[in-house]
Amino acid sequence: MSYQMPAGPFRYEVRFSSLFRAGRGFSFPCDAEGHVDLNRMSQRSRCNYLFARAMVGRDFAAPSICLL
Repeated sequence: MSYQMPAGPFRYEVRFSSLFRAGRGFSFPCDAEGHVDLNRMSQRSRCNYLFARAMVGRDFAAPSICLL
């Protein structure tokens, strides 16, 4: 599935908060629906995103979409 990151003044990020360490976690740029563009990410960011997604419920809370 392909999508475009929206242009405009609104920016969003998807956040994965740690279940065990307050204030820790990962955040990644996304659209209003929480879709990230894996092709625009660096290799390291892509690996971190996939790791965080895989660890939801184990190390990270369910992701939240936040307006920046």
